[in-house]
Amino acid sequence: MAPPDLRRVTQWAGLLPGDPVQVEGTRIRSATWAFVAHVTNGESGAEWVEVVGGRAGDRTVRSFRPDQLYAVSARPGRDPSLAEAPGLPLG
Repeated sequence: MAPPDLRRVTQWAGLLPGDPVQVEGTRIRSATWAFVAHVTNGESGAEWVEVVGGRAGDRTVRSFRPDQLYAVSARPGRDPSLAEAPGLPLG
């Protein structure tokens, strides 16, 4: 079986690697996250965003749905996610 057709880009929704983001729904209090890459499975159309971070001092790479990522200045649940409104001011 051939490996899936994964397309990984390091620029997405106005983000570059290392840009800070908020991730909604992690249940980890005081977590900090930084963007790594956006990935799309060309066969299934599934997409996710890789981020690095977690609790203080943690550098775990995790994947989340694009609609879970917000600018650090956003109010999740009130403001649009980066998937809904890419390129908004991130600061």
